[in-house]
Amino acid sequence: MKVIVCGAGQVGWQIARHLATENNDVTVVDSNAALVRRATDTLDVGGITGFASHPDVLEQAGARDADMIIAATFADEVNMVACQVAHSVFSVPRKIARLRAQSYLSPEWSDLFRRDHMPIDVIISPEREVADSALRRLNAQAAFETGSFLDGKLMLMGITLDENCPVLKTPLRQLTELFSTLRAIVVAIRRGGKLHAAYADDQLYDGDQVYLTVAVEDQARALEIFGKSSRRAERIILIGAGNVGLTVANHIDKGDKRVRAKIIERDRARAEKAADALDRTIVLHGDGLDMDLLEEANLSSCDALIALTDDDKTNLLTCTRAKAAGCPMVIALVNDASLMQLMEPLGIDAYINPRATTVSSILRHVRHGRVRAVYSIGDAEAEVMEAHVLGTSSIAGKRVRDCDFPERSILGAVLKGDTVVIPRGDTVLQEGDILVVFAMAADVRRVEQMFRVAVDYF
Repeated sequence: MKVIVCGAGQVGWQIARHLATENNDVTVVDSNAALVRRATDTLDVGGITGFASHPDVLEQAGARDADMIIAATFADEVNMVACQVAHSVFSVPRKIARLRAQSYLSPEWSDLFRRDHMPIDVIISPEREVADSALRRLNAQAAFETGSFLDGKLMLMGITLDENCPVLKTPLRQLTELFSTLRAIVVAIRRGGKLHAAYADDQLYDGDQVYLTVAVEDQARALEIFGKSSRRAERIILIGAGNVGLTVANHIDKGDKRVRAKIIERDRARAEKAADALDRTIVLHGDGLDMDLLEEANLSSCDALIALTDDDKTNLLTCTRAKAAGCPMVIALVNDASLMQLMEPLGIDAYINPRATTVSSILRHVRHGRVRAVYSIGDAEAEVMEAHVLGTSSIAGKRVRDCDFPERSILGAVLKGDTVVIPRGDTVLQEGDILVVFAMAADVRRVEQMFRVAVDYF
């Protein structure tokens, strides 16, 4: 597949890296020559310096025979025009654009994005994706990372084990036997900074970070087995009333009446806008780093604080101060991946990486044919994929033990009809089943090929 990636920032670079490692023909376009050079020097991709919305630049990038364009520059308007030019001038079949401005995403303007107006096939909103991720974190306080699959029926959770975990030093094979009715399976373990697929003979140790797939109905029981509380946050403090913060607050405002939120915003205009938009949520104007203001927001009695400003350092410092003051759960929005290593020393319970969230969302629409969802783990170390079993799939009609899954991949769940099933060796995979598979990055392409989906890109 020939793909043009517009924008060589963190999102564009990650997308280009994913696609290049799968032997796609990738060309990166950016007006910043240094970013293009970084991409071409570190990845097996071509590079063009110029504005992605200019026809001559897209032509140099090979738009005349491209299968897809992914517009992920920093400017919404450049992304929109790039897709328009790709459609009108070069007839590129598939067009994906990242749009930040909420005005473009409002339902009343949805008719704008039709093939005869602004021909964008898929719109990715980082703010909405990040807000969804923040809400999942709040609903699974014990997890440092979460992902949703099978239309919300299955969760991927990352949990850090401590000395209170009752199943330490227990082989995973034995866990399966002890809790045979639990619809959950450990798919990966990070130990000593290294991630690997989980095998039946692996044991769990204090300090391990484990990733497990679990049916939503069994989430509380799974957390209990690993020594974690499943108590839901009901008193929440939000820092930042930008697009992400306001989206999260709106969801809380319209949700369970027992859940209450207070939001702190230092910009008066944003604070006033939030106050007008929210009914039950209390809006406070001021700096989230101000301990007096945090106390006014009842930090001492809140269940969770989540920092969602557009400044990483503010988010980290606010969470650190709140944790030191006794807040049981603090979550930070962090754009700079190099800061992730500070989370544990600073005592921050969970983080949200907008770039990783956006990359996962884009990959969901880039993957071939029947792959319905993709979640990228860590620094593109592994992926969790959700895909249909086709009648032509090599695994259709076979028992799991007879399927030739790559050694570093784990089948985490199967959706049969409306029922989530944790697969065993004798589980038969049938046409129409939906599988959730963990795979290390090097094995992603092999897993995709097992579904025989490469014949139909769109």
